[in-house]
Amino acid sequence: MISVIIPTYKSPDALDLCLESVIKGQMKNNQIIVVVDGHYDLNKEVLEKHKDSIDVLNLEENVGLCRGTNLGVYNAKHEQILIVNDDNVFPYEWDTQLEKIYQPKTVISPNQIEPKPSMFKQFHIKNCGDNVNDFNLEGFWKYEESLRGLPLDETGSTLPIFMSKVDYLRVGGWDENYDLGIVADWDFFLKCQLSGLKMQRTYNCHFYHFASLSTNGGARQQAEQSGHEYAKYKWGNYIKHNPQNNLKYI
Repeated sequence: MISVIIPTYKSPDALDLCLESVIKGQMKNNQIIVVVDGHYDLNKEVLEKHKDSIDVLNLEENVGLCRGTNLGVYNAKHEQILIVNDDNVFPYEWDTQLEKIYQPKTVISPNQIEPKPSMFKQFHIKNCGDNVNDFNLEGFWKYEESLRGLPLDETGSTLPIFMSKVDYLRVGGWDENYDLGIVADWDFFLKCQLSGLKMQRTYNCHFYHFASLSTNGGARQQAEQSGHEYAKYKWGNYIKHNPQNNLKYI
């Protein structure tokens, strides 16, 4: 079975859809960890609604996405972990599809479906609903199943990520010095590559993504600038990002 880690902050509507899809779409009784990074009262109604199917890690203070994700992984009871944003929607049979392709020393990125064109050419563009309130879950599931079949390739390194808990901890997890988690994913994937982990993408399991409902506007821009500055300081040279294959180099 799989331990799913879903950090959340203050997007209760997105979280509700995310949890509905992960619970209804699973074939096994997986561990679903919701890391509430502050603002528990804002998310309380959604958490109560799904309480019988989830484990809640309530962080009374806002510690940030990176530390919250790490704490979620520390509480995972299964060897296989899946880290997902709260504005993702799970496909049907997501757990059995991922278990088929699980490999140690490998980071697997399920491909994504987004409503608008993306910098990642591998993503499928399909509007299943501009917002969580008019999202057609059954329609998304039907469409997603029609896309399955392409083999794994080496263009991983995007969220969500599916991997071994041991491998996650071995590379040090998310670096908690990044603001809001911006650029922290690039940093994490670079550490994985330098540690010799394989970075792969699967097309037998696509997650829908609304594209950053949780963080936007000036706060996101400021956090991204701060993240780039920290990455440059940490690695000595700027992390070069190639959107076509999503590889990072020093």
